[in-house]
Amino acid sequence: MSSPDGSCAGEVCTTCADEAVPMRLVSLLPGELALADGPGARQEISVALVSAAVGDTVLVHAGEAIARIAGVTHE
Repeated sequence: MSSPDGSCAGEVCTTCADEAVPMRLVSLLPGELALADGPGARQEISVALVSAAVGDTVLVHAGEAIARIAGVTHE
């Protein structure tokens, strides 16, 4: 989970591993940012590289949504 200054808290950040993790967008924020639910944490992520809406699932690497997972949505 990210701390207020944007750094990772704890031993492992959910988006700093070598692989992307799926996260569900729960709200869009100004500045091409979003809040997303992922493995055990809600994080602020960048959605500058993808076209996605609230409820979409995106793959996130290092705090950046890099792809929208087609056909996977949550109501």
